[in-house]
Amino acid sequence: MRVVTGWKTFMVVAFAASTMLSGVWISAAAQEFSSSSAGESGTATLAAADPGQNASAAPELTPFHANLDHQPFEYGVVAQGGVGLTEDRGGFKFLMAGVHAGKVLYTNNATGLRKGNFEYAMELFPYWQSFTPKFQRATCTAVPNSNEISCSPDYTVGGTFSGVSLTPIILRWNFAGGRRISPWVQGAGGILWTNHKYPAFGSPILNLTNDGPGSDASVWNFTPQGGVGLHYFITPRRSIDFGANAVHISSASLGDKNPGVNASVQFTIGYTFWK
Repeated sequence: MRVVTGWKTFMVVAFAASTMLSGVWISAAAQEFSSSSAGESGTATLAAADPGQNASAAPELTPFHANLDHQPFEYGVVAQGGVGLTEDRGGFKFLMAGVHAGKVLYTNNATGLRKGNFEYAMELFPYWQSFTPKFQRATCTAVPNSNEISCSPDYTVGGTFSGVSLTPIILRWNFAGGRRISPWVQGAGGILWTNHKYPAFGSPILNLTNDGPGSDASVWNFTPQGGVGLHYFITPRRSIDFGANAVHISSASLGDKNPGVNASVQFTIGYTFWK
């Protein structure tokens, strides 16, 4: 029941974030596209009047608009941070840094806002940290031939977790947009390793369910996610990238318990080179 509820919450958050942010960013891209179209029309008129003078002045286009002899490839650095949203995860904070690489696999022949391309990408965060609330718990065992339990002294769990996150599957649709702004929407799936079983599990109200021998989480978790963002091209071959993702963290019951993080919102900023 917890897993189903968690997935429903995650999907609601992802859909709400995608709907709100994609509407804002696609609107901005529409304005950018309109202005670039007007600029291109004006350039074409001037070129017709004096083709020799304006041929060398034509602006270089981004990979989403240029007539390249190959599908674009990108690579760069990215930083990401955010907070937990649901249940008792409001005190969870996330911070990570790493690298991103992607390859456009397909470009359509549409015009206007429908013009875009499909990209496959990957991300690696060798620096990953989650800052969580600390609390007290104990390790308890059943006393043979008795209804009582025997528990260790209380000790502290939670706090800062470090790890490595790999997202080997990112499926992204890039809207061509205008000369500078190109929005995108994506779905992705990854895996996370942490130096301690994440997140911490247990309860100060001692019982075998929460504090018994089978009451640990896992150092391995999965990170299905979805989000929206945009490329802001500072030059035709370099962009600053902004994104917002709804991320679900779950061990899929690889550990004794699967407390997970049903939903978090995480924001990214990156610097990308295009080839």
